[in-house]
Formats: sequence, structure tokens, C-alpha cells
Amino acid sequence: MVTLASIEPLLPESNRDLEDLAIELTSAANRFAARLHPIMRASVGDLVRSMNCYYSNLIEGHNTLPIDIDRAMAGEYAGEPEKRNLQLEARAHIEVQQLIDRSEMPFSVLSLEGICWMHGEFCRRLPDELLIVRNPDTGEEIKMVPGQLRTGHVKVGDHIAPEPEMIEPLIARFVEAYSFKMLSKLQKIIGVGASHHRLAWIHPFFDGNGRVSRLFSHALLRELEIGSELWSVSRGLARNVADYKRLLAQADQPRRGDLDGRGNLTQAGLTEFTVFFLSCCLDQVTFMEELLKPEELLNRVEVWCNEEVQMQRLPRGSWPLLREAILAGEFARSQVQALTGYQERQGRTVLSSLLDCGVLTSPSPKGKVRLGFPIDIIERWLPRLYPAVR
Repeated sequence: MVTLASIEPLLPESNRDLEDLAIELTSAANRFAARLHPIMRASVGDLVRSMNCYYSNLIEGHNTLPIDIDRAMAGEYAGEPEKRNLQLEARAHIEVQQLIDRSEMPFSVLSLEGICWMHGEFCRRLPDELLIVRNPDTGEEIKMVPGQLRTGHVKVGDHIAPEPEMIEPLIARFVEAYSFKMLSKLQKIIGVGASHHRLAWIHPFFDGNGRVSRLFSHALLRELEIGSELWSVSRGLARNVADYKRLLAQADQPRRGDLDGRGNLTQAGLTEFTVFFLSCCLDQVTFMEELLKPEELLNRVEVWCNEEVQMQRLPRGSWPLLREAILAGEFARSQVQALTGYQERQGRTVLSSLLDCGVLTSPSPKGKVRLGFPIDIIERWLPRLYPAVR
């Protein structure tokens, strides 16, 4: 029988290496966020949400191609039911993360209501077929209710999740531990890694727990002013998915002896998972910071643009507009003549070509213009964002 003590410990023991890792992550995230123009951040954020969804899907064994995610966001769905359902799943994930990134989540991240809200918002956007959960042992089918805690017993691998009646008390203890006012900022950052495992261990819903845990961690990192729309821990977890799943399972194990903390679960296993999780965070911040260094991004886009002009797929005068979007974040349409050196009509033609192919975007026919990231140029502008073969 699971008790409140069964989830202990909730935090790793004080550890200099973990604290140094949390300090390095804080420094890197703050430095990266300060370097990008706010408008450029918004453009990158749209791209990263799609990337986050792609990698989160991949962890679940759903290989939804980036181009299919892009089409889903444009409302273009496949005729094949299974592929269409995966597109709808991808769109649901992105829309929930948009709400989080825009601070439109109506509850605290660290609350039962917040956790149920994330699950509910995601699941109510899914087709009915994806809300059916099948018991692999009995074949029983259960219709999952979005945002509703599970009412039955489940087993995930070797882990037998807590009884349904213990979910609310365990989440109350979970919330209390990770939002404790006496925790330092560093302890709270370390707690993000630990809480990612412990939420998965509680397994509050019949399905969708992995995805909710990753959305939860994203939201909690944002609340702690470490996370942002500029990077995604899911990419790091997916690129190391075997270690991710192995260390999650390892942290499920009982205490290994007198030298393994004082709780019911292994302290060493929790510490190892937390180090792994925060290391993935740091790796992804560093990766995106390198990828978006203005001078290097400018060089990659200029090389691409020159090739497109040479192949007559873009008009001459395109590069000055792309450069301005990268350096200034956005520009008014009235600046096109000055930037290109062309007469008004010719300048409009250049701008229209760039808008038509999606490398520049605008919220309205007369609105300001900013950089866009259409999926077909991503590998040239931002190499290694997605796997080479997709």
C-alpha cells in the first residue's frame, strides 16, 4: 500500500556538482535570452514550439515529420486517419505550449489544478480515437476524460503506479515540497529535474503522463525564469532517449541501503536522474545559443539567399531585407525602398517574393515584417535542429 512516505525523497541531497550545474544553467539561460531581440524571440519561439512537439512525440514513439506538423498548424491534414490523428496530436501540444509561453495558464504550475489543466487542455484537443486507453493485459478499453485523474490501477514497465485514491494526497505533498518557501532559487531549479521524475512516478492520468511531465517541466522552468520559448529540453531528452527512460526507471527503485538516503525510494537514483535532466537543459541552451549567434545566422542566411538569387528563385535585393529582419527584429514596409535601393514598385516585388516563400512574415497586409522560418529552409539556416534524416 502506497503512503505519503512512499514518494520520499523529493529532492536530492545537497550536492556541489548539482549546485554548480544549476548555476551554470542559470547563467547560460540568462545570457542567451538577453542576446536576442524580443521580436526575434517571438519568431524563434514559434519554431521551437514545433520542434519541442516533434521531439516530445518522438519520445512517445510517434514520429510525426516536421513538414506534417507544419501543415497541421496551417490546417492542412492528411486523408489517412492515423496520420491525421498524429497531426492533431502535434497541434494540440503546440497550442498548449503557446498558452504556457503567453502566460495564459490560469493556475500555478505547482498545483493539482495546474497539472490537470495541462492534461485537460491537451486531451480535449485530441480526436476521440486518441482518448481510448487499452489495458495490455486484459484488453479492456477506457475512455479517458481530459484533465481527470485516473480512477484505476496502472503498471508502467516494472513500476506499479500508486493507487487512485492516493493520487491527490501525493500531488499535495509534491506541491508542498517543490514550492516550499525556504528553498533557495538553486534548490528550486534542482527541484525541476527531481519533480519531472516524481510526477511521472505518481502517474496521475491513464495516459499522457510523459507529455504532461515535459510540459510541466517547461512551464516550471519558465516560472523560475530559466526556461523560455527559445530552447526545448525535449530535444535533449529525445536525443538521449535510452538514458532518459533508463534513468527514469532507475529512480523508481527502492532505497538501496543505509548509504542511499533516508526515504523509501533511491536517493542516488533521483540524484543521477536530476543531473541528467539539468545537463540536457544546459546542453540545449548552449546548442540554441550557438545556433542563433547573429553573425553566424547572418552568414548562413546570406549564403542561402545568394544561391536562391543565382537560381532565380528570389529577386535581387532580397538579402538587405533578410539582414534587417535578423538585426532589427522587424521593419516597416516603408523602409523597403531605402533598404533595397529600388523604386517603390520594384521594392514591393522583392518584399512580396520573400513573404510568399515564408522567409519573411507579417501579421497583416500593411503590418511590420519579421523573419520567418519555413520548414523547408530550416536545415540550411539552423542545421542540426532536427535529425538529418526525417
